[in-house]
Amino acid sequence: MTVYGVGLGPGDADLVTVKGRRVLESVATVYSPGRLSRSVALEHVAESKIGDLEFPMTRDPDELRSAWKDAATEVASEAREDDVAFVTLGDPNVYSTFGHLRRTLDTFHPEIELEVVPGVSAMTAFATALDVEVEAGTGLALQEAEGGSVSTDPDRMILFKVTDAPATYETLTEAGYDVQFGRRLFMQQGETVVTDDPSDVDDRDYYTLAYAERRGLERDLATAEFDVEGTAKREEST
Repeated sequence: MTVYGVGLGPGDADLVTVKGRRVLESVATVYSPGRLSRSVALEHVAESKIGDLEFPMTRDPDELRSAWKDAATEVASEAREDDVAFVTLGDPNVYSTFGHLRRTLDTFHPEIELEVVPGVSAMTAFATALDVEVEAGTGLALQEAEGGSVSTDPDRMILFKVTDAPATYETLTEAGYDVQFGRRLFMQQGETVVTDDPSDVDDRDYYTLAYAERRGLERDLATAEFDVEGTAKREEST
């Protein structure tokens, strides 16, 4: 039998992939590590099919290892009888809790088969929500920004876990970046916010990200010329 790591996407139940939905419908149990992923999964399966896993709110490594060993034991026990799924927001292999389960299963239950079903990640969904185009050939760095600590080397960055938006904004604007923030993008829970004003997202929220682009970047694209022509034509018609 198999444990499927299923990415649920950024939080909108309609953004679960077709394969992800099929897996959720086919397995015996759908394990959820948290309230938000549970609520998305419930749009696709009955509540009786959900298996909740409890994890302590701590950074203590011993407590966390103990919790993951218990979770892996439960998941492996069910997986010996039938296929099961472990769901996570975003993609299972990108800043996800699924990595902890996979490592623990590999160590203590190596006989269990694992398969990952990718999901839409906030790192790609942000571009649509913020109306940002990441052009072909563009470099794009990903980094966490918890507490306002960020690097100012890359030309373009996606920052997530932005828990101190004002400090992040100050650091980046002083370093020559334009900055946009997005909170709970494509999520059904909570208010979605897209803004370039850090005061709009100054309360701590784990699901806040930012896009930073160095001012004055040149875009060497054949069709970039159309932007200039289109602007001129619109001005002529008004």
